[in-house]
Amino acid sequence: MKKVIYADNNATTAVAPEVFEAMRPFFTERYGNPSSIHTFGADLSREIERARAHVARLLGAEHDTEIVFTSCGTESDNTAIRSALASRPKRRRVVTTRVEHPAVLTLARFLEHEGYEVTYLPVDGRGLLKLEELRAAMDENVAVVSIMAANNETGVLLPVEEAGHIAHEFEAIFHTDAVQAAGKVPVSLASGAIDLLSISGHKIHAPKGVGALYVRRGLRFRPFMLGGHQERGRRGGTENVPGIVGLGEAARLAVAHAGEEQGRVRLLRDRLEKSLLAISDSRLNGDLERRLPGTTNVSFKKVEGEAILLHLNEHGICASSGSACTSGSLEPSHVLRAMGVPFQFAHGSIRFSLGRFNTDADVDAIIEVMPGIIETLREISPFKD
Repeated sequence: MKKVIYADNNATTAVAPEVFEAMRPFFTERYGNPSSIHTFGADLSREIERARAHVARLLGAEHDTEIVFTSCGTESDNTAIRSALASRPKRRRVVTTRVEHPAVLTLARFLEHEGYEVTYLPVDGRGLLKLEELRAAMDENVAVVSIMAANNETGVLLPVEEAGHIAHEFEAIFHTDAVQAAGKVPVSLASGAIDLLSISGHKIHAPKGVGALYVRRGLRFRPFMLGGHQERGRRGGTENVPGIVGLGEAARLAVAHAGEEQGRVRLLRDRLEKSLLAISDSRLNGDLERRLPGTTNVSFKKVEGEAILLHLNEHGICASSGSACTSGSLEPSHVLRAMGVPFQFAHGSIRFSLGRFNTDADVDAIIEVMPGIIETLREISPFKD
């Protein structure tokens, strides 16, 4: 089998070997139900609590009990926003941004059909949010503000702590989708600005199908998944013990490898990016400084992003033209449209997202083939000056 060069870590990451080994016994040997009275099942509750402590440490949560395990980031986002609305029933407004992940934007559009008013804040040409835009949008009818910590397409970091303080001035609940930020950049909960925070396991080398929601202690909470007493009554359903154990181990490893993400991975990204921008008629999408260490989003004029991906795939290189949750759409990225990226560049955007399993050889391979791919595609491009 041809070696695959995986440069799409914002979509999903490989399960770390240590995570896989930590999960293994819970598939074949320790497979009981944590809600059982017998010891074979009940002992697993200790493993869940150990994982909860690791996730709490990764996020800087003061109390382990502030962590609620879910199935994914999308469930965490839906739970957070719906809980906020249910706990503020007289308030009928939601404030978010135009560059959110579909997990938030699709819910926001659904809420509009249910009679809620949703304000979509703009970003500037670098993908940055101006806090004065948020303040101008706020009033006493806003129930919840939901702003992502890091954009999944550009890697741009948004000022969520400052935004949370503004939301609290109007007694609104503040939620952040930190799916891309957790484990890659420090997340601060100490100030109390963030009430609800979503993460997903498969972004930090845990398996798919497990996530978590931080719920600030003392916050009025309404569960989305109703059923049994699991997660202290905050999320019904039998716990996914292997997945939760895996997420806990991945969180522990993310803390241990935090320096590598900020150092070696950033250097790999910068070297790749410098080479890509040396190709004629290319541009960087997003802020140069305030972004994730492993993400670069570059556009090439008069080239289709999907065509670039197909050519990269022939070389065994995995990248993305946007969010994995919107792949298949021929429309330019909603994120790039919100940033005002010109049409001929927006169609030719490619996102490379590197992680701690990427190597110098991976970057060398991408650098070697990209100029030829762009040249070939421009020769047959339907776009004209």
